Formats: sequence, structure tokens, C-alpha cells
Amino acid sequence: MENASTFAHSHVSETSVEEYRDQVRRVVQSATFRNAATLQLLLQFLTDKTIGGSAESLKEYTIGVEALGRKPDFDPKVDPIVRVQSHRLRVKLKEYYDDEGSRDPILIQFPKGHYVPTFEVMAVSLSHRGDLSTGKSGSIADTDSLETAPIDAAAGTKSVSRTKLRWSTIGELLALATLMMSFGYWLAIHQIAMKLHTGEANALNTGPVDDGLVEAFWRRFLGNDTSPVIAYPDAVFLLDDSNDLFRFRHGAIDSRGALVDPHVARQFASNPEIVAKAGQLYYENGYTGTGELESVAMLASLFGHMGLKPIIKSSRDVGPNDLNQHNVILLGSSFQNPAVEQLLTAGDFSYSNPDQHHEQWRAQILNAHPRDGEASSYHTERDANTKALTADFGIVTIAPGVTPGRSIAIIGGLDTKGTEGAAMFVTSKYGIERLSKALSDPGDKGKKDLTPFQALVHVRLAKGYQVLGADLISVHRVQAANMGNPQMPPRAN
Repeated sequence: MENASTFAHSHVSETSVEEYRDQVRRVVQSATFRNAATLQLLLQFLTDKTIGGSAESLKEYTIGVEALGRKPDFDPKVDPIVRVQSHRLRVKLKEYYDDEGSRDPILIQFPKGHYVPTFEVMAVSLSHRGDLSTGKSGSIADTDSLETAPIDAAAGTKSVSRTKLRWSTIGELLALATLMMSFGYWLAIHQIAMKLHTGEANALNTGPVDDGLVEAFWRRFLGNDTSPVIAYPDAVFLLDDSNDLFRFRHGAIDSRGALVDPHVARQFASNPEIVAKAGQLYYENGYTGTGELESVAMLASLFGHMGLKPIIKSSRDVGPNDLNQHNVILLGSSFQNPAVEQLLTAGDFSYSNPDQHHEQWRAQILNAHPRDGEASSYHTERDANTKALTADFGIVTIAPGVTPGRSIAIIGGLDTKGTEGAAMFVTSKYGIERLSKALSDPGDKGKKDLTPFQALVHVRLAKGYQVLGADLISVHRVQAANMGNPQMPPRAN
């Protein structure tokens, strides 16, 4: 495979260059990229620069200003927009070539950590390669002899190299996540959780790049625990016979699919008037937020890099044995995750919702002891005209567990994307550097475990759901006098 940055100094025929441009147009105009305007622009910009011989100009600052519309004072060290969108572009290209682009003649890829694309002319269509790799035609041995013909830009010819095909769980998980996210705000997480739980977390590439500082931070939290529990929320709904869902926040719950007592439904459902007319209702808890799903992937990827085997489960299934034997990470706010309300250490930052029927619009994070420059409350930020979400806020809490030697982490935003942004922050080098600086205290030197704290994070969004980055607002230590004994979360009936 030839890096296309050599185009400027090679004698590539006009036909070859036009073939590359045709492939770019094919991708940009595809159904996969139809609703991804930012990724269309980014792909067009990067490939145009490369094919035009200006690949050397593809630096993070240039891409941010010229392709993504950042102002001239754009600082890539502070704003990770280029890295975030480049990661999304790699994922979207993988999705395209796994489906509608499987028979395309040219494969466009971006090597991890680089912004210059590579173009590979396929001697065998991708779909045929997929059939062979799964044994639908030929034998497994056949996959070792499949050949691709990458462009040799310097010579203007095609050279043959041997490629061994591997279909890993990375593609499966990313495709599954993309499919599930298309269903909207809430989606099923159980399939990806099962893959992670069965030891496939190491294959995920959606999380952070392994970094010593990030690992050191989390090892102080984890101690000797090699199987920390990552607990995602599975909000309870009531499902009627027409598949409409009603949020069910309180009251006794039963097994998924079990009949709901009409009196209980009317008393505790999100809209009692409509529920009263809905007919027979059933318990449904097979959904969680997209941000919580992304958070599971990031944490599991990090722990996999660290050689750990995280346990992935619903927060409703977290029991005394989990809390006694493991460190537990709870995802989501108390609005989405009942266990958070039970286990949240009494600190300065807390979730509040004056109207439980409209948590997305009215929920807030309260700051009991604002410092200079801090507000007493924080709300989701919205576009003045479209009302689309532009920013969210999240809390990261590190607190003692229910037994000595164990700890609890709570990562939750006002909205599901606030949770994702907070998780991104605490699994990235950028975030841990700022968190460590804010927590720096000579008295902590030599301590093996983390001092309990709460961090407030501001999460920037595009289109209401794309997390562009997260910034630290403040860190408040949790004083020993405020640390009550966390209570065991209620178990599902």
C-alpha cells in the first residue's frame, strides 16, 4: 500500500488520479455518509489535499481551521475536535466498506494516528473476501492466499502484496454500536455488553490510546482488583401492546415482560393520564443511553489495555458481592441509574430535578459551595433557535466503597451525552493531566489510593449528540466528615 502523500512527486496517470476522485465521490454520496455532513467535508478535504500533492500540510491545526471551521486562535491541545472527527471518519469508512462499499474497486483508509489517507486498489472485492473469511466459499487456507494490488504511486504501476484477512470483534462491535445508535436516544446495550463480558474487551478500539499517566490514575483507583465492575443503567419502561413506551421511575418492578398492576402504572408512570388509557402494560428494561454505551466501550478498552477483565452488568444486578469484592463504576446520573442515588457520596456537586417528568429540560447539577468563578447550578445548554443541545455537564465522583479497600466511581451527565463526555475525559491523557494537576497536593505524595473527590466537567456537543470534547470546570475534594457509608442499591425483584 502506498501512502498517497507521494502523489506530488510521482508520475501518476490522470486516469489513476481520476479513479481516486471517483472513489471519494462514491463514498461521500453513499447512504452511509448521507447524514454525516461534517465527515463528508473532512473526507473531501483530506483526500483533495493528498491527491493534489499537499499531504504535508495536513496538520491538526490546518485541518481544524480549514476543514472544520475553527477560528484562527484554534489550539489543538485544548480542543480535540480534529482527533474526535478523524476517529469518527475511520469508523464511518469501516461501516461503509463493510456494507454498501464492499465491492468497490478502491479502499480508502486512514492509518491510526495519521491524517493522510491511503488508497488501495482491490484485486478481490471486499464482499468476496468476507465470504471466504467466513468459510462461505473455499477454505480457511484460501484466505491466506488472497492478494491485493496496492497503488505504487512512485512507479505508476500496481505491485502485488499478500494480505492475510482477519475479521475481529472490532468490526462487529462498531457495526453493532452504529446500528443501535440509529434507533435514537435509548437503545439496547445487552449484545455489546455480552461481548465485553466474555473477554472481547481487548479488541475494542473505541477507547483511549494506552498511556502511562491514564493507567497510573486508574490503578490507584482499582488497587489489586483485576475485575472491576462497570455498571450501566437500564431504565425501566412500561410497554403497551402497540410498542409505545412510558417511563417508570418508581414503584415495584418485576421481570422483563411481566404484567404491570394498573394501579401501580397509573401511580408511578411518567404520564398517568395516557397510561390510564393504554390498556395492558408490561415491564421493559432492555434499553440504555447511547452515551452510556460509549462509556462502557471506553472503560472496557482502557481496562483491556491494562490487562484487566472488567465485569459488565446492569446496575440493577450489582449486589453485595460485587461491592464487597470489586471496585464498582456506575454510569449515568441518578435520573437514569437508581444505584447512583443510593451510592453517591455526599459532596458539593449533586443532581437535582424539580420536575421528574421533564428531566432532560429542567434537570441541573447543583454546586453547594461555589468558589470564585463557579456557578451555583449548571444546566444543559441549547441552541437559541433550533433548541438542539450544544453542551452538557457531568460529574465524576471517586468515593470509598462499602467495605475497606474498595472504591466506587460514578460518571454521569445530565444527559446521556454528558455521561459520554465525562467518561471520555477520565479515560484520556488530556483529561487525566488536568485532573491530576487540580488534585495535586503535597500531602498526597506516596499515597497509593486516590483521595475522594468530585470533578465537574463541561461537555461540548455538535448536532445534539456528537461529543466534541470535555473540559474541567472544577474539582472539589470530598471531606472525610461528609463521607457516609454508601448503602447497597436495591436489587431487581
